Amino acid sequence: MPPTRFSLDGPLAAYLRGVTAQWLLPAPDANPAMVEIFRDRDRLPHRILVPWAGEFAGKYLTGATEVLRLTGDPALRAHLTAFVRELVSLQADDGYLGPWPADKHLTNWAPNSGMSPDTAGEGTWDTWGHYHIMLGLLTWHGVTGDADALACAARIGDLLCARYLGDVHPRLVETGNTEMNMAPAHGLCLLYDATGDARYPALARQLVDEFAALDADGAPLAGNYLEGALAGLDFYQLPKPRWESLHPVMALAALHRITGEARYREAFTRLWESIARGDRHNNGGFSSGEQATGDPFNTGAIETCCTVAWSALTVEMLHLTGDPRVADELELTLWNSVLGLHSVTGRWATYNTPMDGIREASAHTIVFQSRAGSPELNCCSVNSARGFGLVSAWALTHAPDGLTLNLYAPGTLETTVGDTPVTLRQETDYPLDGHIRLTVTPAAPTAFTLRLRIPRWSPGATVTVNGVPVADVTPGYLALPRTWAPGDVVELALEMSLHGWTGANACAGLTSLYRGPLLLTYDRRFNTLGPDDVPTLDAAALVAVPTAWPGRLPPLLLLACPTSDGQTLYLCDFGSAGEGGTPYRSWLPVDHAEVLGQWWG
Repeated sequence: MPPTRFSLDGPLAAYLRGVTAQWLLPAPDANPAMVEIFRDRDRLPHRILVPWAGEFAGKYLTGATEVLRLTGDPALRAHLTAFVRELVSLQADDGYLGPWPADKHLTNWAPNSGMSPDTAGEGTWDTWGHYHIMLGLLTWHGVTGDADALACAARIGDLLCARYLGDVHPRLVETGNTEMNMAPAHGLCLLYDATGDARYPALARQLVDEFAALDADGAPLAGNYLEGALAGLDFYQLPKPRWESLHPVMALAALHRITGEARYREAFTRLWESIARGDRHNNGGFSSGEQATGDPFNTGAIETCCTVAWSALTVEMLHLTGDPRVADELELTLWNSVLGLHSVTGRWATYNTPMDGIREASAHTIVFQSRAGSPELNCCSVNSARGFGLVSAWALTHAPDGLTLNLYAPGTLETTVGDTPVTLRQETDYPLDGHIRLTVTPAAPTAFTLRLRIPRWSPGATVTVNGVPVADVTPGYLALPRTWAPGDVVELALEMSLHGWTGANACAGLTSLYRGPLLLTYDRRFNTLGPDDVPTLDAAALVAVPTAWPGRLPPLLLLACPTSDGQTLYLCDFGSAGEGGTPYRSWLPVDHAEVLGQWWG
């Protein structure tokens, strides 16, 4: 895709500023062990590390670079330039860039000491850590063209090929923790895109074949993501349904792009569909207790890392299929789960962002990952910013005949169609209001097709071009082929009526309510009624009136809903719920929910 320059306004821009100032810029200096662990890997006494400590720098770099793509912040660019320079300098001569001593590289070392009681006995996730560093370096190279970053990533790829390519023992699949340690299959495909070195996809294909490997007793060593999916199994039915598996699964989409083989595409799309159908929750988050269960009503922890991985997988699905339903899913996750897992200041993020409950900072919930020199680091804190950063990969996509606009938010997007610069300027209060005024400004009159995403929850949308109504506007992508002239105006009015999702299993008898893409949520902070006293709403007569909050930390959206017994229930957007530490509920008692459009279940 040609690069896009973003200049965003509104609430999304505010979150990006906060995450940059409050987390991305101070994090490495406030947590110097993020990189010092690589400098110290052979020094005694060994540092006390969690098995996945090698991932922290890579996850941080990936998310920060993707945020940079959205903001162009010069301070962040300078900061990351220095960060990458130091990280690259710590690579060993053979390409190793992990935190473990020389005789333990790329092994399943599981020391009985040197780890917290929570992780004692677990093998190291060493190739997983290298995957995330490779991903971060390749993302940075893609934005900046930094040759040293690409060379460092290539040396990691060379190390992996020297260690595992061909008939070697032990195979990577035999080194344990395969949900995590098979992830380089994806990174190697991205490295091939950047270098053209055929060894990298050769090893990726070999690792994908190893997904089906069995041990001497016939038990699966890995997740069987290819053959199992082709056999009709859902993701939760596979041997390794933890969230980390989404990263090796992305190798299937990448290998289809490289080889054209239909089986990779078919397996990938089947796995994505099964998660969207059975494991994506009402807030757009993924996982129940850090894995798939086949039950979107399961109340297990919805981990930040899981939701970020789901967004990354969904970006791959959008690029692979061009399916507008996939873009709807990315929007659902962004405006609910991604906002909800962040403090409005950007200062902290959660480990678990439940459908009903409270929000706690990851530094409290998974404090066992904290170490000397990295008091704020854990798998989720280093990963959360990527929830926002991934927007850069799906907001505006390119097709052979033009552009597809997926993200509605105030601001400007600048890109090219062929050799012609094109600017798209959105004036809107979306997602609070469904009216979007889009000004299209090519540098000169240019013929191309502009596709607008009409969300599935807006069957009554209307569109005009320069004041002339467009016919046959239905959910999906609306194609507008024309010769666009500077200053052409498209006006889009999305239907913002309430819609719902009727619960089952643990959420039986309850309903989730939505207005546009926003999940509506009870928060005790805005109500005199306690969470156990939420009155039943009548969907057949439900009136929801936008209202203001006079106190501190106003929510993005607040609706006053009169109840049949004369009370008023205030519902906010899910992303704002629990910001003050108060309990919240997104599954609500609602009578006559059948009258509502049901778009997410």
